[in-house]
Amino acid sequence: MSSEHSQAIPPDGDGRLPARVRDDGSRHDLIQMPASRSLITEFERGKDEDEIDLLAYWRLLVKRRWMVLGILLAVLAITLVWTLLTPPLYRASATLQIEPYGMQVVQVQGISPTQGRYDPNFTQTQIELLKSRSLAERVAEDLQLAGSDIFERLKPPGWFDRLRGLLAPRDEAPPPGPAAIQVAEDGADVPTAAQQLARATSLVQGGLSINPVRSSYFVQVQYTSTLPEFSARVANAAADGFIALSLDQQYGASSYAKQYLEDQLALHKSRLEELERKLVTHAQEMGIVPGNDGRSLVEQNLNDLNRSLAAAQDQRIRAQARWDLARGAGGAALPADMLGNSILHTLQQQRARLQGDYQDKLHTFKPDYPTMLALSSQIDEVQKQIDQELSNIRASVKAEYDAALAQENLLTAQLESLRTQSLMVDSRSIEYNILKREVDSNREIYNGLLQRYKQVGLASDAKSSNITIVDRALVPTGRFSPSLKRNLMLGTLLGLMLGVGLAFLLEFLDNTIKTPQDVEQLLHLGVLGIIPKLTRQTPLEALKDPRSAFSESYRSVRTALQFSTERGVPKVLLVTSSNPGEGKTTTAYTLAQNFAQLGKRVLLIDGDLRNPRLGKLLGQRSDGGLSSVLSGTDPLPKVIINTETQGLDVLLSGPLPPSPTELLAGVKFVSLMTVVGNKYDQVIIDGPPVLGIADAPILANVADGTLMVVQAGTTRIQAAQTSINRLKMTRARIIGGLLTQYDASQSGYGYRYEGEYMYGYGVAPRLGKG
Repeated sequence: MSSEHSQAIPPDGDGRLPARVRDDGSRHDLIQMPASRSLITEFERGKDEDEIDLLAYWRLLVKRRWMVLGILLAVLAITLVWTLLTPPLYRASATLQIEPYGMQVVQVQGISPTQGRYDPNFTQTQIELLKSRSLAERVAEDLQLAGSDIFERLKPPGWFDRLRGLLAPRDEAPPPGPAAIQVAEDGADVPTAAQQLARATSLVQGGLSINPVRSSYFVQVQYTSTLPEFSARVANAAADGFIALSLDQQYGASSYAKQYLEDQLALHKSRLEELERKLVTHAQEMGIVPGNDGRSLVEQNLNDLNRSLAAAQDQRIRAQARWDLARGAGGAALPADMLGNSILHTLQQQRARLQGDYQDKLHTFKPDYPTMLALSSQIDEVQKQIDQELSNIRASVKAEYDAALAQENLLTAQLESLRTQSLMVDSRSIEYNILKREVDSNREIYNGLLQRYKQVGLASDAKSSNITIVDRALVPTGRFSPSLKRNLMLGTLLGLMLGVGLAFLLEFLDNTIKTPQDVEQLLHLGVLGIIPKLTRQTPLEALKDPRSAFSESYRSVRTALQFSTERGVPKVLLVTSSNPGEGKTTTAYTLAQNFAQLGKRVLLIDGDLRNPRLGKLLGQRSDGGLSSVLSGTDPLPKVIINTETQGLDVLLSGPLPPSPTELLAGVKFVSLMTVVGNKYDQVIIDGPPVLGIADAPILANVADGTLMVVQAGTTRIQAAQTSINRLKMTRARIIGGLLTQYDASQSGYGYRYEGEYMYGYGVAPRLGKG
């Protein structure tokens, strides 16, 4: 809290009230009320400064509820009158099913629609066709709207006729029909047939609307006008016309395609015959005999021989590999395919067995032993047979290799001969090949055109529309627009938006203090009490009833003042405000009366020497007062007025002095405060306003405590803040604020909250350090 708390120091020995010092380091005697509530408010405001206070918005709307309600009712009234006086419009709707393809007997690509992948542009294309001028013109011609009296019948009636129609409804006129064009009067130009058709086309297009049904192939064709029968006729005519237009487009496309194909077939047929004659003539001249596949015989033989040479080379390579293997390998290393039916393996096994016997007997007999010599002779004989068998195998492989090599050489020689012949034939076949390719391409084109021509011919006789009418338009029985229910809902929404927006705007522009929270948060003062606003009584009349909310509120302030300092109520209490008329005089008098009712001796001083109001409030008048005492004209006892309330005396302001500031700033005023402070238990000063004059800051410096009176909804925030700053500059002890003329119902709190706030706010504050 930014308010100052100070201690009232006893008078000095000379009787003067000494100047107070600020509590920089000293103890706190004057406590803002209510300290605990104010601290909680500051904590909550710092905690929730980023949150939206919905309750504050609700109170704002409750406060300005009559303005919001008035704007809402005004907008609803305007909406109701406008709706009732607007000519009614009737809408008829026909439903079409538009498939992306129709039932097809013969499918021709590019001529009739084919079933396939969904095209997102298809539906939009159909919608644009339904909106097209050609369809509207077709409908106008079918309904014979050009030259009819429909334009006169569709004109909306005037405001007076509409109002009379609401009071006395009439039957609708019969549906319009074709009528002869009336002769123009006064030599006016008669519209031509083209102009009438264009006007009728614009009429159809102006009221026609297309509404596709989402996630389906349904499209609603709607027409809106002031005549229900006419709306139904146009909607049905548009649906029928669209189907006819679609069929015309399909037949037109087939007929055009058929004629185009006939022309192209005749052209390509003559061209193909001419090219074939040129090709045969050129082949005869150049001696070219084409093969079955279109190539020359030399070229075919060359390809065949080339394939045979490749096979011969492959065979020679394999034979050479076998020969190389047989020539360098021994009998055991030869593959099985070389051995075939050879007895080489048998001989090798026999040799191995003999060598084994020889080695076994070598341990017993010597090599020259006859048995050993016989075995050695057998081994040599078997070895000769093995060598002979290997030689035969190698000779066989070598013969196979020589045959493959000879075949390859022979084919190579023949290939070179055919290649030379082929080059000679190719040099003569360049022009032939060119003519042949041209003949082939033209023959393909001709065959394709012939096939397409046959398909178009069949498709033109087997077409079905992909558009069907699901529901035909019926004559609407109720109006489509304006809708009273919809307009009232929109009017309610608009009225609430305008009312709430204006309420927030006015609240934003309103820079006055309205609630106790404003006093705490904007002025940084504890709220000592809240005085309700009186609507049927004057303050004096309300004070006569001790049980009234007005009296209870001031008694609550009296209680709060008793706990404002450690010593109770400040001895000298100044009651001031920012501007005149905020309730400080009533507050000062009521507090003085309440303290007197507690048995205290109370002196109420009218400290406003410029515009005194205390005398008028009490109905008292005196020739002397504060000004005469300070100027030395009258003694103090002479000007003291005793009131009906026991213990309450009043010192009026007295004659208006020429310089009130000099009287209040003099030594006599300090001495006077010392004298009355010793004589009375409580001194309450009804001070002047702070702004504009210097009297209030002087009185606040002398007083032990200052009570700031703020009028709810009137005191401006900047004025109150400036007043508090001025008082602080003179070392004033501001003990809190008092909110007067507070209307809880207008602030959005309600009576129950008002009672709690008024009678319980700050009644039992805590004493503590600031």
